[in-house]
Amino acid sequence: METTTAKLLDGKALAEKIYKELAATIAELKPKIGRPPGLAVLMVGDNPASAAYVRNKEKACAKVGITSFGKYFPTDITFTELEAVIAQLNQDEQVDGILVQLPFPGHLDSIALLHQIEPDKDVDGLHPVNLGRLVRSETGLRSCTPAGVMRLLEEYKIPLEGKQAVVVGRSILVGKPMALMLLEANATVTIAHSRSQDLKTITQNADILIAAAGLPGLITADMVKPGAVVVDVGINRLTDSSGKSRLVGDIDFAATARVAEYLTPVPGGIGPMTVAMLLQNTVSSYLQATNH
Repeated sequence: METTTAKLLDGKALAEKIYKELAATIAELKPKIGRPPGLAVLMVGDNPASAAYVRNKEKACAKVGITSFGKYFPTDITFTELEAVIAQLNQDEQVDGILVQLPFPGHLDSIALLHQIEPDKDVDGLHPVNLGRLVRSETGLRSCTPAGVMRLLEEYKIPLEGKQAVVVGRSILVGKPMALMLLEANATVTIAHSRSQDLKTITQNADILIAAAGLPGLITADMVKPGAVVVDVGINRLTDSSGKSRLVGDIDFAATARVAEYLTPVPGGIGPMTVAMLLQNTVSSYLQATNH
């Protein structure tokens, strides 16, 4: 039997295309509005992974012409101090988007802080108001990772209407909003997770399979329906015995590539799309602010 290889859903290439579009939009609007869009990124402590993510976001902002207001705080900052910073950013007319880089040190209530962000500046789409708008199919800022998945599927003209979609993972960051967005696109949606019985039977029915559980190699090729569209949202860093580390997703890529019709690589699939959607949200917010 000949081995077929899945077509790659190239998030990196699409992110670059989105950056070009955003750069053109900003170049056109900036003279009319009199300022560039602004994104404030708040980071607490010195988590190296978070620091790398923040640097990526700042580089991406520079690429399209968004001013980034990076705010770095020591680990021992208090809740009240951070609350005051957010309140000030909510009022700041130069700032269109506010992003809190999680995780936070244990003594800070990150949920309560997210609630302090003005919903129209919540470019991560995690404020209860924005999640409520998503549930009601109203316009609002959408959670970046699932929005990135939807944009990638749209780019490759993958039909969702009437299809069986399975989302593995139920986090508020990805799984839940992902399921709602697929439902909005008229897919029939199943949410599976670590407590689901017989995960394999559930995933084998999926025309569209989205893995967002954060468990390396959770989805093996025998769990995938032949010809399915498989999206890997997982980003897991594995270190081998020699101390070398590499990024892998939740899906056994090599074996699944022989079964699926479409597959996202890790890295280079959904990661770049998440950042692109963050910038897209910032620009949407900039447009909103200027329309008032």
